[in-house]
Amino acid sequence: MKMVDVGGKQKTERIAVATGRVRMGAEALEKIRKGKVEKGDVIAAARLAGIMATKRTPDLIPLCHPISLSAVEVEVKPVVVGVEIRATVKTVDRTGVEMEALTAVCAAALTVYDMLKSTDRGMVIEAVQLDHKAGGRSGVWTRAPAGAASLKKKRKS
Repeated sequence: MKMVDVGGKQKTERIAVATGRVRMGAEALEKIRKGKVEKGDVIAAARLAGIMATKRTPDLIPLCHPISLSAVEVEVKPVVVGVEIRATVKTVDRTGVEMEALTAVCAAALTVYDMLKSTDRGMVIEAVQLDHKAGGRSGVWTRAPAGAASLKKKRKS
């Protein structure tokens, strides 16, 4: 094993967007919507956990480079089946922020679970995925819409 040498790469603007979902029962979802969760504001706590997690990614993922983050946004919103999470992470550095975006989604989802486990132990964290990345040598990559047969990759011109 080794940490990849990125020393020869140019610093460029990079962005990654990851998403995920916490599926839960109606009672837990209603508690979020009404702000009736004993531990407090689930949405705010999950957003903060996601943001904080991006900064700790190299401590959690072996061989992941510590990088300077330019911006982190974590959105958490109730939907019909539970809560959807979307993390957007930006940097100007020699390596991408895909792992930081995915870590933000996971930490936010785990926080939702933790805050609601007394109501619904059967919650499911699912569909954690990278949806978009841009920057660096490999250019832009965007996940194909659901149901599409392939992923599309577009090289930077």
